[in-house]
Amino acid sequence: MQSKINGAILGAALALTFGLAGCSGSPASPGDDTADSGYGTSPSDAASPTDETSPSEESPGAGAALMTAETSLGEVVVDGEGMTVYMFDKDTQGTDMSACEGECLQNWPIVTVDSDMPEVDGVTGDVGSITGPDGEMQLTLNGWPLYYFAGDSAAGDVNGQGVNDVWWVLSPDGERMAE
Repeated sequence: MQSKINGAILGAALALTFGLAGCSGSPASPGDDTADSGYGTSPSDAASPTDETSPSEESPGAGAALMTAETSLGEVVVDGEGMTVYMFDKDTQGTDMSACEGECLQNWPIVTVDSDMPEVDGVTGDVGSITGPDGEMQLTLNGWPLYYFAGDSAAGDVNGQGVNDVWWVLSPDGERMAE
């Protein structure tokens, strides 16, 4: 009985590991130019979260779609609950569509919004929206469609920074913060 339970736990752990590997089939290795899908979850030099993450404002704007928070990378754009948002280099700035589709969206879900005029707190870049791949309204910042990273589990995590050298956090003015 114990071996069946251990086998089930191991199977679940492997499924989670392979599920987070992304659509490239295998994560990119540092210096490996062939694994360039941009969807993987193994950053070559991703920043690690810090215990000192906190919203930059004394009390975050209730209901704000976007705000800023202090992280190990400095002040970055997060959603109203403090989860870091990212832009994708393979998107075209100012376009009306996302380049992340299919399996990519499993690791990089879109940031959705219910209003054409979402509330912001501390974000000075141009906020807008496009129709996302699933038909929902996807939030944009300075024309970049915004995404979450499945590998971020808590407010202030920045584990998606630099994944496959195509996923980046944004500064409050909506500029890409590459390493």
